[in-house]
Amino acid sequence: MGKMISFSSALTFLLLCYQERESSLTLAFSHPSSLTSKSILGTATTATASTNTPLRSQPTRKKHDSRLWNEFRSNDVMEGKASPMIVNGDGHSPKISDEKKTDETAASQADSSSMDPSQTSSLLAQESSVAPDSTKDFIDPTNNAKSNKPPFPIVLWRFTRPHTLIGSAIAIPSIFLLASPTYSSFFTLSSLQSLAYAVFPSLLMNLYITGLNQITDVEIDKINKPELVIAKGDLGKGTAIGIVLVALLASLIMSVTHPLYSTAGLQVALWGSFLLGTMYSLPPFRMKRHPLLAAFCIVAVRGTIINAGFYSHALSSAFGKSMGVMNCLKNDWKCSLSSLFFGVFGIVIALMKDVPDAHGDRIFNIKSFTVRVGQTKVFRTMKNLLTILFGVFGAALMQWAFMAPNLFVGARRGLVGCLCWLAGWSTRKEAKGVDAEDSAEVYDYYMHLWKLFYLSYLVLPFAK
Repeated sequence: MGKMISFSSALTFLLLCYQERESSLTLAFSHPSSLTSKSILGTATTATASTNTPLRSQPTRKKHDSRLWNEFRSNDVMEGKASPMIVNGDGHSPKISDEKKTDETAASQADSSSMDPSQTSSLLAQESSVAPDSTKDFIDPTNNAKSNKPPFPIVLWRFTRPHTLIGSAIAIPSIFLLASPTYSSFFTLSSLQSLAYAVFPSLLMNLYITGLNQITDVEIDKINKPELVIAKGDLGKGTAIGIVLVALLASLIMSVTHPLYSTAGLQVALWGSFLLGTMYSLPPFRMKRHPLLAAFCIVAVRGTIINAGFYSHALSSAFGKSMGVMNCLKNDWKCSLSSLFFGVFGIVIALMKDVPDAHGDRIFNIKSFTVRVGQTKVFRTMKNLLTILFGVFGAALMQWAFMAPNLFVGARRGLVGCLCWLAGWSTRKEAKGVDAEDSAEVYDYYMHLWKLFYLSYLVLPFAK
């Protein structure tokens, strides 16, 4: 326990150092003094001043612009450079007939010629005294953002990246049911207790991995995913760090403390996900910057670690058959084929996720496959890969249906095979008309792939 506490302290230190480094880089990038040219310095300072000016409500700005315009025109009139112009409250001059303009011009010139300097100064002072009152109409964007901030439970739910959380919540029961000797053995008390003990820490680990990725990608997410809670400002970085550390410690502690349910398979699933998830997001590793290393992380977690780890855990803790993770992969065809299928599916989802993120990744030098080869090529390749995956497994299941020991098993496998073909058809159908360079369209298609991912895990136990 002492080693785990010191380990968590070291991880906290790394997160805080990363946060401080990001803040200093952002300050150095945005501060005008970082520019060397004096002319550029002046331009940057002017731009900074203009962007930091508080927003005014629209009517106040129009009134203020009208006063400035009238003052400018009155000065020109007094000097005899221009004729007076009547300006409405909306900043536009009404159309006047030529005769009326001539009469008013003559009258105003007479008034201006008879006006002494003291009257002019008094008039200008009276105009300038009105300007401070316009600050009452200033809009404070900070207060406005605070009033629109959703409640903390909703913010926390969004912080978990719910589509990934739902995926984990569906995957683990499906793997348990796949590993069960019979369907009825899944519904025993010991099986359900073992399942609950596996689901809870895995959801916490999912929260840690997705939360850590958001913490380390705040500046990128402000471009790619501005709706995320940290990038949007609904959740502070310090609070987010506290949440992920609590989730991590609770998950790892549960993996080693229970005498029956803390199996080797559960430890492989949780500790392996923790190590690769941390190396994927956190410096100095930051594997997401390197396409091959990022692909390795995805295949390892989505394929081997989750499927084989929880499959081994189910056999050992619920069904009385002790088998290590590697033995499951080598000797159990249900475990090996499911790991292969979801490993490939994991690659498709991960690389498709990078397609709408190409703009921000280029800016922050994230050399993803999309940045290297282009959005259109990655989109088409992943669509075709997933279509082939569904087609091949569908054909294999149809063949196994004819080799089934009885009609019930054959019908079950045949139904799952037909669903695979239907999913492959849906993969191609939904891709039609999608512009690979339109982030919104690609993201909608990406979420459709997550629905197919859920469906695949739901039907997985019926393929055995």
